[in-house]
Amino acid sequence: MNWTDKYRPKHLKDVIGNSEAKEELIRWAKSWQKGISEKKAVILYGKPGTGKTSSVYALANDFNWEIIELNASDERNREILRKIVLAGAVNETLGIDGKYVSSKEGAKRLIVLDEADNLYEKEGDFGGKRTIVEIIRITKQPIILIANDYYELTKGGGTELKKLCKSIAFKKVDEMEIVSILKKICRAENIETDERVLYHIAHRCDGDVRSAINDLQSISYNKRITIDMLSNIGRREREKEIFTGLRNIFRALDLKTAIKEARQIDESPDNLILWIDENLPLEYKNADDLTRAYKFLSKSDVFLGRVHRRQYYGLWSYASELMSGGVAVSKRHSYREFTKYNFPEWLLRMSKSREYRQIKLQIAKKFSSIMHCSKRKVLEILPIIKYLFLKDDFAILLTSKLNLTQTELEFMIGDRAKKILEQAEEIKKMDKQALLFDFE
Repeated sequence: MNWTDKYRPKHLKDVIGNSEAKEELIRWAKSWQKGISEKKAVILYGKPGTGKTSSVYALANDFNWEIIELNASDERNREILRKIVLAGAVNETLGIDGKYVSSKEGAKRLIVLDEADNLYEKEGDFGGKRTIVEIIRITKQPIILIANDYYELTKGGGTELKKLCKSIAFKKVDEMEIVSILKKICRAENIETDERVLYHIAHRCDGDVRSAINDLQSISYNKRITIDMLSNIGRREREKEIFTGLRNIFRALDLKTAIKEARQIDESPDNLILWIDENLPLEYKNADDLTRAYKFLSKSDVFLGRVHRRQYYGLWSYASELMSGGVAVSKRHSYREFTKYNFPEWLLRMSKSREYRQIKLQIAKKFSSIMHCSKRKVLEILPIIKYLFLKDDFAILLTSKLNLTQTELEFMIGDRAKKILEQAEEIKKMDKQALLFDFE
């Protein structure tokens, strides 16, 4: 389970950081509860990971409000907004037991529009922002708009939102508060950790609590965190950027957006198509959507083939646009659920095979120096050498003489590597001590 969900605060007092913003939110909610609210809606804005969404859910739990959530980046047209949001905003509430409860008796349904700054407007569309403005004017239920970019939300058709809504800014969370939540999670998960790692994670996340928790989870696979694991975070950060780009491509609603996202991903079309191919079935659940998407992907692959045959890289742009924009517009359904993406299996196999070949070459180079033959010859007889390594004495002696690493030893003898390496180190120490007393 994702730790950001597992450790999402249940109560507003448990959300770290932004105490002033939380107090403002509570005052607004209390005024709604009493029926004296001047502003029917609130805009929570600020950088990702600062606690906006967590605060909303915690607030609803504290005030016992039912939540209706709509993700603006997925459901952007007027018809859907009206059907889902307007019905919830105007209608009275049904209790959990199915009985009617009047809003006058205190029952509230909290309408939450996440990623509100992504509301889509274009010529010929009446505009999602205008629909939201209309809804706020007539609502009988509290509404919260969550946005990363306040300016993007309130420009154009959203100008009136400035007057209709109470705006509350969420700022970056202090590093020490992030360290405290990371320590709390480590205790809950029984993880032994070097505190320097937690401080480093808190510093590099730049006030983004969600990012810090994800980084912590990514290196906590063996219940022990050491300082040398920090290098793993950098590699995972690279993957996270690609995953974000993929999600934006898959969920884009127009050609230009998807193509722009593909260009921002630092991968050649040859590799990007592998990422898309691996994760497309995980994202597009509808069979027809998947069929149409793979038709575009196959056409992209044709262009890539022509690139390699003709050595004309001008065709890369056609391939890239088909695999991104084509795939994006092929869908007829909206996909809102979180999807966990995978590293391309083919790239993973090739990466492992390159590492495998590299280790073999390193071993061959070391043996060729004492066997007075070429590396190619060593590679030919390597199975015989591996057989000789089954004898501990032989393995210890050669490990000591050739300074074999644990990785090289694991290639030769598997799980016995650590034990053999320790014994080889003991021999080296004894040899050094003997040299100290060798006066001849």
